Amino acid sequence: MTAPILHYLYDPLCGWCYGAAPLVRAARDVLPVRPRSGGMMAGARRQAVTPQLRAYVQPHDQRIAQLSGQPFGPAYTDGLLRDNGAVFDSEPPTAAMLAAEQLAGRGLDMLARLQVAHYEEGRRIAEPSVLVELAASLGLDAAAFAETLTQLSGEAVQAHFRDTREFMARVGAQGFPTFVLETAEGLQSIDVSAYLGHPQAFQERLRQRAGPPAGSAD
Repeated sequence: MTAPILHYLYDPLCGWCYGAAPLVRAARDVLPVRPRSGGMMAGARRQAVTPQLRAYVQPHDQRIAQLSGQPFGPAYTDGLLRDNGAVFDSEPPTAAMLAAEQLAGRGLDMLARLQVAHYEEGRRIAEPSVLVELAASLGLDAAAFAETLTQLSGEAVQAHFRDTREFMARVGAQGFPTFVLETAEGLQSIDVSAYLGHPQAFQERLRQRAGPPAGSAD
């Protein structure tokens, strides 16, 4: 019998994914979560920070904060979003997630750290030096992480994006975040819009659908 798993379709620069971060934390207490990054702002879609980009994202950020309770720090709203030298590029932080997962099984921990660094601390999470520093803050070996990050950049991360997009097409996912529960009965998307700001309700929904985690005494 197939053990339940929650596929998490995300992008490290997706504000709504940051809004869903508490849901991911809650889900991890119930069943395994498999992150799949879609490369929303990678390659030709990467964007330099401009006044136009700032004007576009700010209303969305305000809405996300209202619905989810997630904080958007002044270092982001008044710092990073005014930093004309910054570039929003999904590829490096996705490679960082893959590196953290390969080294220590901590990809989701890395994603959470990246989101805080971006949306609260206003850090440039597309820069390798920042990524290495963030990995070290999680207790990962900086040198080993830097080497693995280099190995998993380029074609490796592009292959990950392709795999995610193929999965999205298979399940009919239109954007990020998307949660897809896989059980013995198959794949089922879960609409999380009603759960933003309510991680315990989301966790209970997953418990009902997936049952107790393996090894649980429940």
